[in-house]
Amino acid sequence: MSASKLSIVKFAPKGAESFHDAVKREVEAYFSTGNISKLYNSKMVWKTVAMLCMYFVPYALIVSGLASFSSIFFYAMWVVMGMGIAGIGSSVMHDSNHGAYSNNKTVNTILGGVLNILGGYDRNWRIQHNILHHTYTNVDGLDEDIDAGILLRMSPNARRIGLHKYQHLYAWFLYGIMNIYWVTVKDYKAIFKYHKNGLLKKEKISLTRALLELSAYKVLYFGYTFVLPGLFSGMTWGQVTLGFIIMQMVAGLLLACIFQLAHVMDTSDYSKPKDDKKMEHSWAVHQLYNTANFAPNNKLLSWYIGGLNYQIEHHLFPHICHVHYPNLSKIVSRVAKEHNVPYNVQPTFRKALRTHALMLKHLGQAA
Repeated sequence: MSASKLSIVKFAPKGAESFHDAVKREVEAYFSTGNISKLYNSKMVWKTVAMLCMYFVPYALIVSGLASFSSIFFYAMWVVMGMGIAGIGSSVMHDSNHGAYSNNKTVNTILGGVLNILGGYDRNWRIQHNILHHTYTNVDGLDEDIDAGILLRMSPNARRIGLHKYQHLYAWFLYGIMNIYWVTVKDYKAIFKYHKNGLLKKEKISLTRALLELSAYKVLYFGYTFVLPGLFSGMTWGQVTLGFIIMQMVAGLLLACIFQLAHVMDTSDYSKPKDDKKMEHSWAVHQLYNTANFAPNNKLLSWYIGGLNYQIEHHLFPHICHVHYPNLSKIVSRVAKEHNVPYNVQPTFRKALRTHALMLKHLGQAA
């Protein structure tokens, strides 16, 4: 994958009176008629506070030694921190790095930068997610979200090995350790790859500065999440290490279940460029062919995962804050039906999880 490769993959023209034009027009009318801001509101502010507390309150209890009275309580605090990572990532950082939290760039930069103290690197994230995933959803070789290495086959266009026939069983463990790989190795590999392919230029940063930034963030992260608890929690280094691993595995599993249920599903068509490097559908239609919503009536789940169960609306309107997705879904589903475009929805989280597992099983079987 390189910048030059990105430039030669083209989506089909949207055409006159296209689905994309129609849905944008209807959504714009919704906001203008109701005089509604496309960005955050008071509910979003309180959610931000709640998500940050979900991570930092148990951390304070751990590092202060107040959680050491019971090993069960101690490990429970690490579990809650893992839930906090997933909640902040999907509900706060995600909107901010899309520029969808506030019209103030400083606010978006600060809240998007929270990723840096959660073990990630916001510059890498914007390249992988905003540029590659959102543009080339489910396109093999371009969308890194369906590239999990040799152990998982998430696309029918990817190479299959014999081990994949068991992936529906072991994928959940790999999802769990995903975060450990991310905070230790993945960001460094990504920096060198994005530099080689000319994608770091989109973040207006040199390789040297990116490496220095990333290394500083990693030192800070491991210093406060691992070293400080080891020194001051009152628990042994072995217990702290186990707690740290538990936190990462909880976060990794939750994040994977949020994002994979939206794309690695039996309704996705995984279309690929033709010989002339052109895609079959226009960009917006391609999104609906490769994206699915799930559990639209589960308000608690939607609150916790930042409306990402409305993944269709997010892909079409990533610069709109997720608090508006439930209302926008009514517009998008109607316009999709009018233009004979699929609008895929799994009714419950359990059904979506089962469908994803069956899709993994299908992808793992011999052709």
